[in-house]
Amino acid sequence: MAGQIDPEDRIFEKLRRRDDQAQEEKTRLVNERERALYEKHQRRLRDLVEANTTLPCTISSVRVLGARNTRPAFLKRIVDPLLSVNQDRPYTLSEALRETQYAVDKLYRHDIFTERPSISIDRPDQTDPSSTPTDIDVYISAREKSRLTFKTGTEAGNTEGSAFTNLTLRNIFGGAESLDLNASLGTRTRSAYQARFETPILADPDVRAEIGGLASATQKGWASHEEILKGGWAKLRWLGTGGKHELSYNGLWRQVTGMAEHASPTVRGDAGDSVKSSITYSLANDQRDYPLLPQSGYLTKSSIELAGWGPLQGDVAFVKTEVEAQGAVPIPLPGVQGRSGVSFTTGFRAGILHPLPLGFSSKPESSRINDRFQLGGPTDVRGFRLGGLGPRDGNDAVGGDVYAAGSANLLMPIPRVGPDKPFRIQAFVNGGRLLALKQAESGKEKDQPESSGSVPSTIAELWNGLPSMAAGLGLVYAHPAARFELNFSLPLVIRKGEDARKGLQFGLGISML
Repeated sequence: MAGQIDPEDRIFEKLRRRDDQAQEEKTRLVNERERALYEKHQRRLRDLVEANTTLPCTISSVRVLGARNTRPAFLKRIVDPLLSVNQDRPYTLSEALRETQYAVDKLYRHDIFTERPSISIDRPDQTDPSSTPTDIDVYISAREKSRLTFKTGTEAGNTEGSAFTNLTLRNIFGGAESLDLNASLGTRTRSAYQARFETPILADPDVRAEIGGLASATQKGWASHEEILKGGWAKLRWLGTGGKHELSYNGLWRQVTGMAEHASPTVRGDAGDSVKSSITYSLANDQRDYPLLPQSGYLTKSSIELAGWGPLQGDVAFVKTEVEAQGAVPIPLPGVQGRSGVSFTTGFRAGILHPLPLGFSSKPESSRINDRFQLGGPTDVRGFRLGGLGPRDGNDAVGGDVYAAGSANLLMPIPRVGPDKPFRIQAFVNGGRLLALKQAESGKEKDQPESSGSVPSTIAELWNGLPSMAAGLGLVYAHPAARFELNFSLPLVIRKGEDARKGLQFGLGISML
């Protein structure tokens, strides 16, 4: 009858199912046996190492396997110090393993391998007349990353988002060099093109040199103009005492253009071209557990930039200094085991821009809108619009030469979400002041900056009265790429002309006060 299954077919189906089940069971048993053998081997190796940690040994050779695109001379500079012929005394086994791990760590930090290289140890051929009973051979097995990476997507920076295309060429010459090409279109930075070449110095991942160039056009609505930048830089970065150090030279052609119809006389006065030639040194020490949403630790940053003075030339001259500090402490709650997710953070930023004589002249130059500080907005002083604090000319925020800002934030987990999720309720109070340099004698804004007394008098003015302040509540989400905030802000202290914002304010950035 149609549709009926032949009894023989049923038998074959049952046999097939039994064969499949038997094969699955056989595969499971083989995998379990292999895993048990591997774990047994690892235990024996661990026990052997622990029992012979003080055993004298000499490293006779080191071989790096799987690094086909990396220069032998580059690898040699990292692994040669391991060889016993380059040591003053023999290793113990534990010392040999520790030094090998240190070399592997250096290799991995060059970011040319997909995962941390593994280590294996073997005895050399005892029939080799050059070997000794204490000799060991070290094998480092690695898997290189792709030399070409192409990405497109979106990214978030301070107060803006953008779409980007990125091409990275890695390990170009076999020495962990990289070439990074990036093009982006953003909400404020209308277009940006950047090329950057980076290489380690003497195969050290903690000392790196970089050269690069850029071309960008950024809309600065708070000052009714657009700024076009073209130029390049050279940098030297190293990890040393106190944190991460960076020394750089920047040469930039800047153009203030695209004036709005209502642009103020101050903005129009700085319109046109300028060239900045500067040297910058910065130091950063970040000990926070999670920079975008810290619950413990601290951050200190400082930088100083010297532009246009002496042989630097250009047509702007100044010295510009900034400092930043942030600290976070966890707050325990009764009855809660481990971290409660409640934390208290404080932050402080300050900066001074002091005009200098251009080149070898004796008369200081006035600062330009390109170089002055801006203050206010969701990434520093919440409750104020972008550039909402400080000197203004009409509707334009023209920036200032001296500023200080601080913030105190209480962060709490959202109920039923838990402390392990990157969501928090935030209560904050923040404030700051931004001033133009004053003449020490008159207290008027400084049009011709001849007087060195203007800096002390302006700093003193910072602490004259309460800062501009705001407080509020909000929600925080720490995405791996950026921190998102939605706050309800209430301005508490507003000075004449400042642009405060009462109500909801959305913030997006990677460095929040």
